[in-house]
Amino acid sequence: MASFYDRRILPALLTCACSSPPMMKQRAKVVPQARGKVLELGVGMGLNLRFYDPDKVESVAGVDPAAELRARAEAAPRDPRLTLSVSDGTAEALPFEDASFDTVVCTFTLCSVHTPRAALDEARRVLRPGGTFLFCEHGRSPDADVAKWQRRVEPVWKRLAGGCHLTRPIADAIADAGFRLERVESMYVPGTPRIAGWNEWGSART
Repeated sequence: MASFYDRRILPALLTCACSSPPMMKQRAKVVPQARGKVLELGVGMGLNLRFYDPDKVESVAGVDPAAELRARAEAAPRDPRLTLSVSDGTAEALPFEDASFDTVVCTFTLCSVHTPRAALDEARRVLRPGGTFLFCEHGRSPDADVAKWQRRVEPVWKRLAGGCHLTRPIADAIADAGFRLERVESMYVPGTPRIAGWNEWGSART
């Protein structure tokens, strides 16, 4: 059973951190590109749902292992025309058949999954041939001084932030999992501590 901290305190902290204006601006750079049948990994509180274009998206299936977050996703603001289903599950073991989706969306999720490579392998499995993987993630900084502090802070950070890691590579990990990177952009998110602010976003194909 989840602890009181995980059930009551952590969702509030995540909502505050993940819904800040700079973070929402990053989401808005990626999510509107989704097309067809969409799967969102770690749908969480449903912060991305407002950015899907129902004229381009047939349906959105969200998956998340936390019941408290799934409930928030189902109640999150979105276009009333958007068809949404939210399922219990993890990114490493998706409850969907092979080649089921046109687009997989992954925002601020790879930092907290138990095994990023397994999650990326599952994303490739459920994508149709030529399908699109859209990502926006924070991770390991290319700056040595920042990366050093990320390594120092990460053990405590993980305990307080629901298993969130600071030092995971993003674009390299996606490429290593067999995706073909099409576009990658990066920067430190304004108004965010540099140890947690290095952001990489873009698209890749199967």
